[in-house]
Amino acid sequence: MKSCLDNFRTLDQIEPEAPMTDFLAREAAETLTRGLGRRGFLRAAAAVGAVGAAAATTACTADTPANTVATSSPALPFSGGVPILQPGRGDIPGDHYLGSEVDQVLWGYVPNIHSKEVLRMKSGETVTIDAVSHEGILEDQGRDPLEYFGSKGVAKGDVLADAIAIAEGYDRTPRDFDKDGPHIVTGPVFVEGARPGDVLKIETLDAVPRVPYGVVSSRHGKGALARTANGAAPAGISLDEVMPPVATDRRPTGDPRDYGNVSTFTAIEEGLGVMPFGDAKVRFPLRPFMGMMGVAFSPDADPKAASANSVPPTRGGGNIDIRLLGAGSAFYLPVFAEGALFYVGDPHMAMGDGEAALTAMEGSLRGTFRLTVCKPGSGDAPEVAYQYPFGETDEAWIPIGLSDPDGSQNGQSSDLNVAMRRAVVNALDFLEDEKGMDRATAYAYLSAAADFTVSQVVDRTVGVHGQIYKSHFA
Repeated sequence: MKSCLDNFRTLDQIEPEAPMTDFLAREAAETLTRGLGRRGFLRAAAAVGAVGAAAATTACTADTPANTVATSSPALPFSGGVPILQPGRGDIPGDHYLGSEVDQVLWGYVPNIHSKEVLRMKSGETVTIDAVSHEGILEDQGRDPLEYFGSKGVAKGDVLADAIAIAEGYDRTPRDFDKDGPHIVTGPVFVEGARPGDVLKIETLDAVPRVPYGVVSSRHGKGALARTANGAAPAGISLDEVMPPVATDRRPTGDPRDYGNVSTFTAIEEGLGVMPFGDAKVRFPLRPFMGMMGVAFSPDADPKAASANSVPPTRGGGNIDIRLLGAGSAFYLPVFAEGALFYVGDPHMAMGDGEAALTAMEGSLRGTFRLTVCKPGSGDAPEVAYQYPFGETDEAWIPIGLSDPDGSQNGQSSDLNVAMRRAVVNALDFLEDEKGMDRATAYAYLSAAADFTVSQVVDRTVGVHGQIYKSHFA
């Protein structure tokens, strides 16, 4: 079945010998993007092209071979209202730009304190980063994004070039699908002036989809309803309630493509995630954010060390998976290495609290961040942030708790009680240090008015985060 995505072409797909109308469309698109900014461009395009886009999304019925590029594109190069942001193309608002180069990214591991930076910037400057999603390029999906996304109706030109390059050419570390993390990790960025004992303040200024599609995956042995390592049902459910179903578990084959894992392709239509089931569809809002924002934490120089695996979050952040940390948020991390060595990965287009199945709606994002060094005693960061990750939005302060903040090594990996206790203690410390509340009153206030939510239960180290609402202190 032909996908609506095939009705559109990116700027990169307009060939030099194309008709003048295509050339003018390219020039107009680039001029509008520069003049209006990306968000203004989207609003303008939506205003003038809504009828055409709607017609395109309802008229896609003809069968075409996978990986073909349609030639009947409209004047503007959009797919479902989302432009294809190939590496370095389109609006790049940051003072610096960082792409996901195949010889610089880490696949399944995060930088440690000895890692060499791929970019250096001053405190207070901004950086735009093209992050790449691991979904669609992993071994159980064939490690071939052209084939995988082509089978979903995505045209060749709508598959990101950096994703293709990483899937084909990554060799910085050996890949072991069963042991390594899945994430493509971009960085690290050296922030001048950052020293151990400082805090790095990470402000997410923007996070926009690079493609009009994502993937949600559930894998055997992982997720909220996974079977345990010894083959038993986890506490609270029976084997019949395990997901994916036990009968489909073919991990003993040794070939990830035959494991029986489930990946659900999810398109973006009219600004919503759209997931078909039977003859119906479920639609849900997008909330793009980086599931992984971190600073170097592990002292081990070996990128294959267990503590450097990309899956468990730590006191250095990493795979923190808190959906509140999108555009307009601030994330504070204690610094453990010279220059902080900031990195991102695991871009999410949407995620429900808990991330029950294993992944969010994973999809590549272009994020823009302001990175600022906060010194002890400056008042530029909450005191608790000098020891532990802490978040903030316009509406709330976000204390965070992890079940094992030192890298899922101490046998606490999935204890939500531990994560909850730490989140509450960090909330109490914040209220006492920053708001002058006595601890007993703060404890009572949290029980009466703060919200604590499961961040995720799928990253070995599980997380809980709270929301202390600023309006209560106005």
